[in-house]
Amino acid sequence: MGFFDHLQKKGTGVIQAQKAQIRRVECKPPIVRSSSAPSHPVKPPSERAHSESSAKRIVTSPRKSTLSDSTGTVKKKVAVASKSDHLAVNPPRSRSVSRKRSSPAVQQLLSSSDGSETDESLDIRLSKRTKVSASAEPDLKRQLRSEIAFSETAEHSFPMVHAMDIASIEKKTPGFSSAFKEPSGCTTIALQYPTYSQRERYQLVIPRENDGFKPLEDIVQVVETVSHNYIPEDQISAFTDDSTGYIRLLRRAIKQESPKDFWNAVKAYNETIRRLRDEGVIAKHLDAMHSLSLPWVERILTQVYSRTVSLRVESLKKYESGTDNVYGELLPRFISDIFQKTHLKSDQVFVDLGSGVGNVVLQAALEVGCESWGCEMMQNACDLARLQQAEFKARCRLWGLSSGKVHLVQGDFLDNERIAKALRRADVVLINNQAFTPETNNRIINLLLDLKEGCQIVSLKSFVPTGHKMQARNLNSPINLLSVERHNYWSDSVSWTNAGGTYFIAKKDSSRLRAFSDSLYN
Repeated sequence: MGFFDHLQKKGTGVIQAQKAQIRRVECKPPIVRSSSAPSHPVKPPSERAHSESSAKRIVTSPRKSTLSDSTGTVKKKVAVASKSDHLAVNPPRSRSVSRKRSSPAVQQLLSSSDGSETDESLDIRLSKRTKVSASAEPDLKRQLRSEIAFSETAEHSFPMVHAMDIASIEKKTPGFSSAFKEPSGCTTIALQYPTYSQRERYQLVIPRENDGFKPLEDIVQVVETVSHNYIPEDQISAFTDDSTGYIRLLRRAIKQESPKDFWNAVKAYNETIRRLRDEGVIAKHLDAMHSLSLPWVERILTQVYSRTVSLRVESLKKYESGTDNVYGELLPRFISDIFQKTHLKSDQVFVDLGSGVGNVVLQAALEVGCESWGCEMMQNACDLARLQQAEFKARCRLWGLSSGKVHLVQGDFLDNERIAKALRRADVVLINNQAFTPETNNRIINLLLDLKEGCQIVSLKSFVPTGHKMQARNLNSPINLLSVERHNYWSDSVSWTNAGGTYFIAKKDSSRLRAFSDSLYN
């Protein structure tokens, strides 16, 4: 059967494909006649490309700036380095650098864009300060700065998981090798955060697997986050200048495979951060802010997750099929969108029913600054949630941020007194009921009776069936208390699929039920 045989009708011949016919057509270029010559000579394409490329490679010099207080007086206080401020335990030795070909290890450190760009093109990309929008509406009641983190007299050392604890050759953490193939040991550095808290210890190693923890990338991202959120405009050039800025120096050291240059760049960055901190510049800048950008939130939460959950993520795959104990995560950008749509504020209460390892609970406490509750019954998830909660507290201290109170409860949220009390005060309740059984979803509806008026319930499956109508025969159903809106979430919003989907925001509103009841008797 031929390709066109399916088009054949009964009683007719088989439809045949028409044979191609070749014709010769002579084309003459059109003659363009100009009435006048151009006023300016036009450069050939090659010359235009060269001049445009040269223009793009112009690098501005760093701006000179001075630190002054509100009266304009230049401050002279300078941070004094103590013995504990030595940058490296084992600073790198000088060695010749070969630039002919990057090793596979260094190629892994560079992003795909960095690896293909010239040094000049990278300068253009880094010359502009990245503009980041706030992830939530400004909350003027929210105070971002942690007073204890900026106190010179407070204890500066506290329990935390250093990067070196999870990625080090000396501590024999599996799956890592020296980033720069140093002949004598591996360089260890200490990175200063924008507070008086202890510095974080890193060893310059890379993971053998591409999805492993990358210490060098983490360092660069910390410096970028600090520059975008803690440094005022008149001081920013030291961090983001496209020739001499710390971000540029760090990336250049990676590209040139120079541990000494990387070490020196971190040392210079640390000294500048300590100076700005001691002069009160960073604290003053934070005090004028009332919200955190989503990239800022994600950087901190990623640090917490990578130092706790990522090391034990295999334990989350142990669940009982066909039950409510199925693990799945709602990702930060989706959660941030929920916070905005529900207008969650720092003086309110958030509850996550089925909170897993606590990601959403921690995000609410950090991004919004509200009192944040979570309840989970899976033992493995609860164990990781406790680790995250401890590391989250340490990370907020490092970054100098004040978060909302975090409460993580282990147990069945359908039968837990602490959660029942929290629900009665809740302003926003999140229920990831995507994998819940119908029986569990029906039992959750009974919890809605105790919610306060105006409380919003966010769920992936609606508790109000499509087409539901309030009638005399279903007058006592709890779902009559809810008014529901349907929303879309886009791709890469949840952990179990890349596809988008729908979610629902229900609001407890008794006025509709009262109005309907009154209509029955009037």
